[in-house]
Amino acid sequence: MADTEMQALKDKLFATRPNAGQALTDAQWDEATRYCHGYKAFLQAAKTEREAVTAALALATAQGYAEFVPGTVYKPGDKVYVNNRGKALIFAVIGTGSLSAGLRLAAAHIDSPRLDLKQNPLYEDADLALFKTHYYGGIKKYQWAAIPLALHGVVIRADGTRVDVRIGEEPGDPQFCVTDLLPHLADEQYKRPLAQAIKGEELNVLVGARAFRSDEGSDLVKLRILQGLFEKYGIVEADFLSAELELVPAFPVTDIGFDRALIGGYGQDDRVCAYPALTALLDVKGAVLDNAVNVFSSSAYQSLELPKTAPLHTCAVILADKEEIGSEGNTGLCAAYFSHFVQALCGAAGVSANECIAHTRCLSADVNAAFDPTWPSVMEKNNASYLNRGVVVTKYTGSRGKADTSDASAEFTAWVLKLFREADLLWQTGELGKVDEGGGGTVAKHLANLGMDVIDVGVPVLSMHAPFEVTAKTDIWMAHRAFSAFYATQ
Repeated sequence: MADTEMQALKDKLFATRPNAGQALTDAQWDEATRYCHGYKAFLQAAKTEREAVTAALALATAQGYAEFVPGTVYKPGDKVYVNNRGKALIFAVIGTGSLSAGLRLAAAHIDSPRLDLKQNPLYEDADLALFKTHYYGGIKKYQWAAIPLALHGVVIRADGTRVDVRIGEEPGDPQFCVTDLLPHLADEQYKRPLAQAIKGEELNVLVGARAFRSDEGSDLVKLRILQGLFEKYGIVEADFLSAELELVPAFPVTDIGFDRALIGGYGQDDRVCAYPALTALLDVKGAVLDNAVNVFSSSAYQSLELPKTAPLHTCAVILADKEEIGSEGNTGLCAAYFSHFVQALCGAAGVSANECIAHTRCLSADVNAAFDPTWPSVMEKNNASYLNRGVVVTKYTGSRGKADTSDASAEFTAWVLKLFREADLLWQTGELGKVDEGGGGTVAKHLANLGMDVIDVGVPVLSMHAPFEVTAKTDIWMAHRAFSAFYATQ
């Protein structure tokens, strides 16, 4: 067989995963870069689930989305949202077809690992004021020591008034940190297993050191801190009991690499999927994405001109809370708020909600672990995802024996892959590490439990769950295009 014939046979029979460097034109790289201006602005503005809700609502209401009113009969092209307690969202564009044909649904989560304050956090020791924390989600605790932290969240005071807190992000703001031992005195710490190098009760955050000018009494540094909080926010110590305050990395979102092909920042799991899923929905009727940047930055962005018509299927996005701790609680996807929305929407239209859900097709928009050449032993290369090879289709997640996963059917997997091929997308498949190494879960199983077809589609990430995660601009842009193609299906 001649070399040319051999190559033709390989091209026909082999599965390939081309890199964006070879597969995309310079114009496409430029478009991916422009798209990511808006993403970086969103990521910087949305470091908590509450801030992500605020940021997403700013984008959507600028495009004409209005609050969903149960009992209303909506017409094709209407755009609605449900705000679940300021920590989770549903957006939907009503399609021209019957709801009995199901939704085109994407579901991402907007919470990320962090340090939450305990209910009685503030104490003084050795003339220093510190906060006690309880970490949220799966973290490597040692990564959170000796880095700058910012304080975000809300406090509900005894009189019922709300105070929004965001300290450590603006120039001139103070920042905070967890301290660590110096190497000279860390012999005993070095003997600990890595997972216990910093223990949970050692994640104490340094917040002050100036005592009152007095030698009488105790807790004089703590008292000065409380005085400052009261003067600025009207907060007293008892108000911590009814607060949701989170310490997050204070690093700004930034480009990574000499070629600026990558993005580094906190909270990309899973806002790197939430943003493309949302912007694709905003584009369903040809809405111009200038607002995605104008709300959060001064960078210019021009989106593609799209047909200004309603989709055939009603299209929706869920931005959920609590995924990092099992999707529990009334803002996680184990709660009934999405089912209630579908029941109300279908009830007003005279359609069975059960029939709608049974015919719904869903992309669980969540990240996968990118192959890291520094740590190759935990990955099985043939089934790993890679930066700059496009959006990742993950048929099943779970751990070891596929525990805690929905495992998409062959039929639905083939439907999604055919869609991506026809849309000329850069895509790949991936698993979360070797079979016996661990694994993880997504919201896919909770939606599959309702009876719909679900598969994970998202962006590969380096240093997942670290205070500073890395993604590729082309993969983020491909995720936006993938969700756009999904919403447009007939």
